[in-house]
Amino acid sequence: MNPTPHPADTDLVLADVAGLLARLLEDEYGLDDAEIGMETTFNRDLELESIDLVTLAGLLEERYGGRVNFAEFLAGMEFDEIIELTVGRLVEYVVTSLKAAGAS
Repeated sequence: MNPTPHPADTDLVLADVAGLLARLLEDEYGLDDAEIGMETTFNRDLELESIDLVTLAGLLEERYGGRVNFAEFLAGMEFDEIIELTVGRLVEYVVTSLKAAGAS
């Protein structure tokens, strides 16, 4: 019998985040075929605008509750870091946040 994967498993979080992004892209832009992986950038690859990041923050809160604060994560970045933000960096942040929340 396989052990239950840790809720902060990178592959599971990537699947969750990719699903949230796919939902956002389909709802806002009618796109349903975006390739989303760890190296995907929000700006260059997905062409998300700042309002989309606000929507994503809401989706992340809906999915993870207060354990993941996307606005706080972005607030700690310089503008060029936000422009170059990858799905992988967000996934790492979510994993770290969930592990921290689980440890407290």
